Amino acid sequence: MKYSYTYDSPAGKIYIAESGGAITDVMFRPIENSTEQETPLISRAIEMLREYFAGTRQEFDLPLNPAGTDFQKKAWNALLTIPYGQTRTYKEQAEAVGNPKASRAVGAANGKNPINIFIPCHRVIGADKTLTGYGGGLEVKKLLLELEGRYD
Repeated sequence: MKYSYTYDSPAGKIYIAESGGAITDVMFRPIENSTEQETPLISRAIEMLREYFAGTRQEFDLPLNPAGTDFQKKAWNALLTIPYGQTRTYKEQAEAVGNPKASRAVGAANGKNPINIFIPCHRVIGADKTLTGYGGGLEVKKLLLELEGRYD
């Protein structure tokens, strides 16, 4: 069974879901096929998000289980290596997954990232250092990067 709960964050409503003892979704839109219930794990995730937005947390230590293809999971694991307050380009992320020509593929994988913020796809920017797509919208991406730049 998948449980979800909504957190009203400084970046807007964040929908968090867990199943089988791991976080499966952190989205900026409602999570389908889930039962609305705050579980202890979701409560822990919300507390970590509160600390993150307050500038007192830079790392997360939650069990994560994003659903995706092997390539997507490899791309998302590369996101986990980007330090708080830093950014990488899609090319740099492609190099991190071992395929320097896969910039578009990692961009597509980032677009499917079901666990925003905890798997920090907001830290990936265009080659010209501009902000590019984000599931929560570019204003949220800008807010997250500014937040991290303020506290790093």
